[in-house]
Amino acid sequence: MAIITLTSDIGLQDYLAGAIKGQLLQCCPEAKIIDVSHQISPYNLPQAAYVCKSAFEHFPAGTFHLVLINLFDRKPDHMLLAQYNDQYVVCADNGFITMINGEMPTQIVKIKLDTTKPRNSINIITQMAKAIQEMIEGKSMFEVGEKITGIVEKRNLQPLTGEDYIEGQILHIDNFENVVVNITQEQFEQHRGQREFKIYFRRDEVINQISETYPDVPEGHKLALFNAAGYLEIAVNKGNAAGLFGLQGFRKDQLVQPNPYTQLSFYQTVRIIFE
Repeated sequence: MAIITLTSDIGLQDYLAGAIKGQLLQCCPEAKIIDVSHQISPYNLPQAAYVCKSAFEHFPAGTFHLVLINLFDRKPDHMLLAQYNDQYVVCADNGFITMINGEMPTQIVKIKLDTTKPRNSINIITQMAKAIQEMIEGKSMFEVGEKITGIVEKRNLQPLTGEDYIEGQILHIDNFENVVVNITQEQFEQHRGQREFKIYFRRDEVINQISETYPDVPEGHKLALFNAAGYLEIAVNKGNAAGLFGLQGFRKDQLVQPNPYTQLSFYQTVRIIFE
């Protein structure tokens, strides 16, 4: 049985998420459809890349991932279908695929949209679902789409680093208002060496140890840990870190900023000082 996952920024307030699933089932009646998330912040490609990359690695080979993020960044005339590890990602040509892949995929095609029909979400999904069904039935990605070389390429902002510090940006705030930062455990350990450290996320808020889990500190106390996806997380045991400390998520203007050294808002960054 084929697996199709859905990730979007459309929310759950209206009919659209349900309508998309219904249309998928009409085109791919034997497929198992699984939601990753429909709560991605609008236009927030860095958050989408974090959520998708962290989720996709747990799916079996051959899974199709339909990513409906910033679908109308521009008036679309095609969608992208790319091989991602041993799975497939279907998304708009808006930079997402290079953000999650880290580079231009080696196997990628475009699926032209029917320009005689309104280019709305349902019609686009219908055409993508038909292409997925053809692959389920045995066609290759190069039989359902056309090879493409020039696509929109974007990269996630990487942490800024110096001899005695690493500074990251807030990627995601989860349902518990835990704050996820784009510093991985591997990056932290690589820069730390054997040194002590202090994590600054407000001028008067400092954490100097990494916890394994939330109950490592008393209720209401702040902590830092590396979550299951391997990213630094600032949290409060049975509290709301983002609301309590006035921390906010990644902004769209940070994504389009070409200069990684541009000064960002203090409350959007987390800095680790090594001593």
